[in-house]
Amino acid sequence: MDSTSDDVPRDQASPITAQFGPPVFALRDVSKIYTMGEVQVEALRHVDLELHAGEFIVLLGASGSGKSTLLNILGGLDTPTSGTLNYLDHNLTSADEAALTAFRREHVGFVFQFYNLIPSLTALENVQLVTEISVNPMDAAEALALVGLSDRLHHFPAQLSGGEQQRVAIARAVAKRPDVLLCDEPTGALDFKTGKIVLQVLQRVNRELGTTIVIITHNAAIAGMADRVVYIGSGQITRIERNAARLSPEDIAW
Repeated sequence: MDSTSDDVPRDQASPITAQFGPPVFALRDVSKIYTMGEVQVEALRHVDLELHAGEFIVLLGASGSGKSTLLNILGGLDTPTSGTLNYLDHNLTSADEAALTAFRREHVGFVFQFYNLIPSLTALENVQLVTEISVNPMDAAEALALVGLSDRLHHFPAQLSGGEQQRVAIARAVAKRPDVLLCDEPTGALDFKTGKIVLQVLQRVNRELGTTIVIITHNAAIAGMADRVVYIGSGQITRIERNAARLSPEDIAW
């Protein structure tokens, strides 16, 4: 895989702006400190990063490196202790809980390692939970067709494989047409073959809908799918690499 490396964590690479346009996310000097009794844990330290519309980003690092904290801050689930975070012209650093809730509802979709489907609802009904409260949703059946589950609309989670349940979770996330899809170890609970199917779905969402996708993982093989790979260690961005060409899920192995 050919790649080029940014020399500094602050993302100033003009080819990215030329390819994708201005940034949608801009983090400047973002730090996050958790206080546990008398102990303070610095989960993020002075992070500078820009993310652009339509990019496919992989955040790569070991467990405890700060990946999930960064993802939660991007998604408005958590706030920085210091520094600034902007989404387009919205300053999320100073946003109150109502504004962060509106940001999550209108702009962000989440996909987690575990599917969090409601067992008593069918695949279609699980997706409809989101479409019923969204401003401009995709039809729930259309969202399930996008992830290849048109023949599973009326199946309950217990009747679906792990990979199928994860695809329902992705359909639920994309049904509200989010600008950004944030994925926390989306293949972590899946075997190799099933994981690749899920990655194919994410690639399709990125290419066909233009959704900005951020995946956090400790699986280095997935990095080949990305436009850029952000390496994180001990709460800091250690380097950023741009892939000259993105690999398809069929071409990666782990």
